[in-house]
Amino acid sequence: MSAPHSAAEPLLVVLLGPTASGKTALSLALAERFGGEIVSCDSVAVYREMDLGSAKPSVEERSRAPHHLIDVFAPNEQCTAGDYARLARAAIADISARARLPIVTGGTGLYLRALLDGLFAGPQRSAALRTHLERSHQRFGAGWLARVLRRLDPAAAASIHENDTPKLIRAIEVCIAARQPMTEAWREQGRDRLTGYRILRIGLEPERKALYDRINRRAAQMFTDGLVEETRGILEKYGEFPGDGTASGEEDRVSRGPMDALGYRQARAVLRGELPEPEAIVQAQQGHRNYAKRQLTWFRREPEVHWLKGFGDDPAIRDEAMKLVETERNLRSTR
Repeated sequence: MSAPHSAAEPLLVVLLGPTASGKTALSLALAERFGGEIVSCDSVAVYREMDLGSAKPSVEERSRAPHHLIDVFAPNEQCTAGDYARLARAAIADISARARLPIVTGGTGLYLRALLDGLFAGPQRSAALRTHLERSHQRFGAGWLARVLRRLDPAAAASIHENDTPKLIRAIEVCIAARQPMTEAWREQGRDRLTGYRILRIGLEPERKALYDRINRRAAQMFTDGLVEETRGILEKYGEFPGDGTASGEEDRVSRGPMDALGYRQARAVLRGELPEPEAIVQAQQGHRNYAKRQLTWFRREPEVHWLKGFGDDPAIRDEAMKLVETERNLRSTR
């Protein structure tokens, strides 16, 4: 349960939802109506030169309201969830200090969790231990890591799928380094939650078929607009990147780097001659649809979300969101 907030605290709007649900359009409408500035919460848009595959706001859209946390890192750098949280919190503080409305917008759940709830940092990673665990996993096969974690920390094992190798390895690593179950270490350390703001969470949840239709069109348009060529240019400039296309979850995808993101992963396969472009488009569409499902599952764990059943560019949905923000603003002004 979230802590109670004072009406005297500045308002922070968090706009969340699956890919292609119209978050950009709604964030711009809210920013123009309430004097807001947009803080992107997207693990690919944070990278420069990665424009088509990230569906980041266009130059024209960014001219309508100030944007933050877009085009910050080079593609061969890594922006961790912790890096994002520090930069986003600084941006939010600056926006509020200038009596503007910060609007966090995006679909990267891990980044949002780091921003609002903080992250459990855990002990420093051990390359030697991770290599040993990876080799043991290959030797003993599926299920071995899960069995090890069940012995070390049954609570953590119950929350991680037995096929999610990166998370299993990290949990085992934390247990061994901390000399206690990861769940106990987490409780002792706690998290650095964002405080000092009244947080209004607005979620977009369009009808599933309509959302998938829009996802399919957008994924295909990325390739039509030149995603393969954009990917080629990045690889020629920066060289190959880590990531083998096997990322199993959002935390793993973020850790592997931006070139393993959906769309770019398939474009790389086209460049390597592993996929014809039509098949790459189909795989990208399927991947984005699956990602949208995972996003909704993740965001439903967020507390106190005002869910709006439509797209952010729908005038009726826009009006509902406007009323929610207006109500929160009035709450402060009447106290």
